Amino acid sequence: MKSHLNPLGLVLCALACGASGVAYASDGAASPPTHELAAPRESAAAPLKVQLVGDDVLATQTGKYAGATMITGFVLNVISQWHLPNGVNALAEGSLSAARDRTGQMTSSVSTSASVSGGSHGHGGHLGNRGNGGNPGDWGANPNASVSGAQSISVNGVSQITQVAGDRNTGNNSALIDFSNSAMTQGGPATAPSATATNSTGSVKAGISFGSNGVTVALQTPAGLATQTIAPGSGQIAQLLQIAGNNQQVANALQLHLQTQQMSAAMLRQLGVLQALQNRR
Repeated sequence: MKSHLNPLGLVLCALACGASGVAYASDGAASPPTHELAAPRESAAAPLKVQLVGDDVLATQTGKYAGATMITGFVLNVISQWHLPNGVNALAEGSLSAARDRTGQMTSSVSTSASVSGGSHGHGGHLGNRGNGGNPGDWGANPNASVSGAQSISVNGVSQITQVAGDRNTGNNSALIDFSNSAMTQGGPATAPSATATNSTGSVKAGISFGSNGVTVALQTPAGLATQTIAPGSGQIAQLLQIAGNNQQVANALQLHLQTQQMSAAMLRQLGVLQALQNRR
């Protein structure tokens, strides 16, 4: 499906390009006072003075970076996967892509997929359909272990949290932001903006949703949960793993590929000269 670029796409580009401004501490404390530190050097040379500066000064500095006018589109891929020791797999993945059409308008396309599969009783749902799979046998969950509290943590920017209570577990949070004009989308062609799946007993669930409030990915199993959240309103990208079990294999992955317009060698030289002049102010 195609639609005009929603605020989520603008926030993603702003976060990656630095166009969203400077993030300050939430405690309201004033910027630390300027200090001068003397770095020891050779006895014959004068001491080198180092002046500490705050974020308010660093925010005005310019250099080599991708300006907002260079970004012509992006591809956002998110995927969460959980493999339990009894062979059950939970998967939620999706993509949001945006690019300029021939008229210069930004259009977006969303694709999502969710599934619960494996175990001795078949496979689970796909693209929002409820499945019949899942073996209620050895989930690897530990009823005597608990992990909690991480959901209440709020961080501006990118946060990655892993809580593990168990043995022989593998958990991984990864986030990648790069420049690529040939990025591929996850989940296949354009589909509905959300998808859910569950096994027959409801003990394993997978879901993903793209909406005006952002992106939400969640996997829930007897051994814990895995979530990814992108909230444009607060400028937050959060990845969370909570594992209370043994022999679990869990992964959250986010990839943001920014697409840039082709620039001539002459234009690149002009931008370099302009930025050099700005740095001398």
